[in-house]
Amino acid sequence: MVNRYEAGVGKPYRDLLELVKDKDYFVLTTNVDHQFQLSGFDKKRLFYTQGDYGLWQCSKPCHQKTYDNETVVRQMAAEQRDMKIPAGLIPKCPVCGAPMTMNLRCDMTFVQDDGWYAASNRYDDFIRRHEGLHILFLELGVGSNTPVIIKYPFWQMTAQNRSATYACVNYGEAFCPQEIAGQSVCLDADISDILSALQ
Repeated sequence: MVNRYEAGVGKPYRDLLELVKDKDYFVLTTNVDHQFQLSGFDKKRLFYTQGDYGLWQCSKPCHQKTYDNETVVRQMAAEQRDMKIPAGLIPKCPVCGAPMTMNLRCDMTFVQDDGWYAASNRYDDFIRRHEGLHILFLELGVGSNTPVIIKYPFWQMTAQNRSATYACVNYGEAFCPQEIAGQSVCLDADISDILSALQ
């Protein structure tokens, strides 16, 4: 069993961190793969709106709290045999005893805990502090599944700020509204190729 903590960090994440590490950045992401954290991005500069595979929550949920799962997942990987783990490692809610599940927005049971709200507030504060300033809204691979979280707000904020630039690297979906075309760069390309070329 290979777990997300041992699978390694994707090169595009490392390349992106190298580009922004000395800048005033903030990452708004719908990715739930824990790669931003594993690649070294400052957790205080991340808002993973749709959840995180690195967190568990009660499956009911009986309370609004998430739990880091790295230690137990590593233990599961070490002790699994024939694709099974010891029954004692099956995660149970510490409050009600129900099975734990991934913190993933897939239905009405998604837990938005104190950490989620703190990250949301930090993102809102970042946007407020940069109103009217020269800022790059960089969209990397946002699909048509959830454009209202990143793509549409980035378009709107670019339209409201003549000093802003919208950049999009999105294979097969690189476009922007005509209203911000003069402030935009849209690349129909592979994210990995573009980030490697910028190193």
